[in-house]
Amino acid sequence: MTTNYRHLESSSRAISRRSLIVGASFAAPLAALGAAGASAARDKSPGRGQGPLATASTTTYAHPGLVHTLADLQRVSTQVAAGSQPWMGGWNRLVANGRSNAGWVARPLETVIRGGTGENYAQMYPDIHAAYQNALRWRISGDADHGAAAVRILNAWSGMLTTVTGNADRFLAAGIYGYQFANAAELVRDHPDFEFERFRGMLLNIFYPMNEDFLTNHNGAVITNYWANWDLCNMASILAIGIFADRSDLVDRAVQYFLSGAGNGSLPHAVPFVYDDQGLAQWQESGRDQGHTIMGIGLMGAFCEMAWNQGIDCYGQDNNRFLKAAEYVAKYNLGYDVPFTPYTWQSGPSTTAPHVGWQTQTVPGSGSRGQARPVWDQVLGHYSGRKGLSTPWVSQIAATLRPDGGGGDYGTTSGGYDQLGFNTLMQYR
Repeated sequence: MTTNYRHLESSSRAISRRSLIVGASFAAPLAALGAAGASAARDKSPGRGQGPLATASTTTYAHPGLVHTLADLQRVSTQVAAGSQPWMGGWNRLVANGRSNAGWVARPLETVIRGGTGENYAQMYPDIHAAYQNALRWRISGDADHGAAAVRILNAWSGMLTTVTGNADRFLAAGIYGYQFANAAELVRDHPDFEFERFRGMLLNIFYPMNEDFLTNHNGAVITNYWANWDLCNMASILAIGIFADRSDLVDRAVQYFLSGAGNGSLPHAVPFVYDDQGLAQWQESGRDQGHTIMGIGLMGAFCEMAWNQGIDCYGQDNNRFLKAAEYVAKYNLGYDVPFTPYTWQSGPSTTAPHVGWQTQTVPGSGSRGQARPVWDQVLGHYSGRKGLSTPWVSQIAATLRPDGGGGDYGTTSGGYDQLGFNTLMQYR
């Protein structure tokens, strides 16, 4: 069924071209985008160890069309070829990152564990970023060795992986690495050596069911137990997989959750308090610490960008509510005071009594204040670059980190790989 997303626009504004009917009628001809058809030689089997893919509503979306479009790639390629700044600075950071080396050797696993006994997920995320970074170098420079490297890494994982497991953190793995895997694969989807159907099967049969399980059941917890990032990464994964796999039911699910989902990742809950007179809005994790808060800005930014590239304006929802949150987080992390409304939530299993398990935060969490994460040029590129809106605090913090890097440039632990990065290169406008 075609879904009408006109309600994404604020009622106080006229409907823009981004408020489109998403579905079969929206499908952009791939030929118009310069995308080749799927290779007939591709492996048509589902993901390794999985049963047949479930039949579902399909739509042909614009490809490439996750965090980067063909127009983005062409624009950046032109800027880099001309040596223009700041794109050239971003390109140099990409080239200097060891994960973008065409000689990268994948280390795929059959079972990935995040959290608990036998944890081994640190073997996965460098490979995902190596695939993404090599794919970017291929699409921007045309160097075939990097395209082959990205394909080799992705094919190795889709040919081996059967399970993502662990304690509750398994849902973080399914969300973060699901959306990142999909974005890397989107860049090479038409490479003749890419095992497209097998990779599609891996995403649909291994990652997506876990994403949906979390958004539906929240690991058996009360709805406010998990921070916004837990929802957001799983929302981003469902949206990315839906677009990559041409599954309109998944895209609809992700966007509807963004609008009105019960958990903390939906827009009204991720941004619970708005200070319109100051152009600011409090983030759900602001009272926790700033590392996770900035991570959330990056996740919502990636979600909104993927939706935008398919004609769905999540960025502008509720009078640019996300921009106000980004301004709030940027201002606080630049060392300035911000307003704070006490935030109260309940934690515990779903059987927790209504009067038990309540906590309240009364001030912003100062832990990791000012932490460098590659998220800000993503937000700036849309609200200032595309839309011409005032972004004083985001502009200031983005400038302090420009050009930003990617996975491997911000530490060796998983937090340094939470974002794909390279937003100066790809999103600056």
